[in-house]
Amino acid sequence: MPLALLALAVVAFGIGTTEFATMGLLPQIADGIGVSVPQAGNVVSAYALGVVVGAPLLTGICARVPHKRLLLLLTGLFVIGNTASAVAPGFGTLFAARFLAGLPHGALFGVGAVVASRLVAPDRAARAVSKMFLGLTIANIVGVPAATALGQQLGWRSAYGAVAVIGLVALAALAAFVPNQPRGEQSGVRHELRAMGNKQVVIGLATAVVGFGGFFAVYSYLVPMLTHLTGVSDSSVTWVLALYGVGMTLGTLVAGPLTDRALRPTMYWGLVLLAAALVTFYYAVHSTVPALVMITFIGAMGSLITTPIQMLLMAKAKDAPTMAAASNHSAFNLANAGGAWLGGLVISAGWGWASPNLVGAALALAGLGLAFTGGVMDRGRRPSEVITQASPVTGQETPVRTAD
Repeated sequence: MPLALLALAVVAFGIGTTEFATMGLLPQIADGIGVSVPQAGNVVSAYALGVVVGAPLLTGICARVPHKRLLLLLTGLFVIGNTASAVAPGFGTLFAARFLAGLPHGALFGVGAVVASRLVAPDRAARAVSKMFLGLTIANIVGVPAATALGQQLGWRSAYGAVAVIGLVALAALAAFVPNQPRGEQSGVRHELRAMGNKQVVIGLATAVVGFGGFFAVYSYLVPMLTHLTGVSDSSVTWVLALYGVGMTLGTLVAGPLTDRALRPTMYWGLVLLAAALVTFYYAVHSTVPALVMITFIGAMGSLITTPIQMLLMAKAKDAPTMAAASNHSAFNLANAGGAWLGGLVISAGWGWASPNLVGAALALAGLGLAFTGGVMDRGRRPSEVITQASPVTGQETPVRTAD
């Protein structure tokens, strides 16, 4: 089902573009709505808040809606949110519009991951999910720089308008290429919430918050690190940041096959290598070539842990994987907020611009500890089952074992 996976990747591309392009357009947004740059930065927080709230809320409310119809509804909400952002007259309305645009983010990724896993043979489910995530990583290479340049040349509103157009393209592609996937007879909000109470789901979400917080502790302050320590000029920062996107894309390509083969070891090694890369970057940041190499590697390791965590949550939630898969993206946004906050603390304490790397390494290792604890608790149990197939006639879902 390559066209269906492509449609899901287009959705992910639009989400990645709208999420990160705002950060590069804050000065233009501040000038356009008559506020300071720090105040304009609150619209970034509004989007993240929408993601955190929307993932469990929308998947819970729509727990009985067939997956294809839910994808179309969520993508439509995404288009409305970005269109509202493009025409918002002032700060208050823009804040509300960004919150609205963020609401479907986590639910789209969660439902999309479940749909993608059911489009292919069971032993290729993680590869299908990682192909959808490629849209997000490619957005960091192409979408975000393009939207930023568009916003700088034609005004920040044009960037959100372009994202809305991407959303319309994705809406048409989803309608044309994604097959119907009926929900099982047991589907419903109570069923989804019961699955969220599984200890392994809770540990998996905690791993995402803490472990991925290490990635964001560094990403949030990468620009000042590059300009103050590495000596990269302001005009070159955008292209250097694209290396992060290249690394994320490479990591996502590798993550799918590895996760299909050995889920937990992929997650363990991803966190170990992320911690090692962040410590190395702490020392290499003063030299241009080693710094650029490590930026690419850090991006790759960050993406390497995304797919196994997503598949682990879907496996442990068993026959109610949608809310768990969506809540993973709420966890990533909490990681974004927490990692940035902790990184800022050590910089404010006078530890230097490179110090967030050490914070990030500590968070990655703490995430490894959580992941390993979950693995030990799960030892001796039968292999996990991911619900990857549903009969188009009966709607009954078929469990398929995955390698932990």
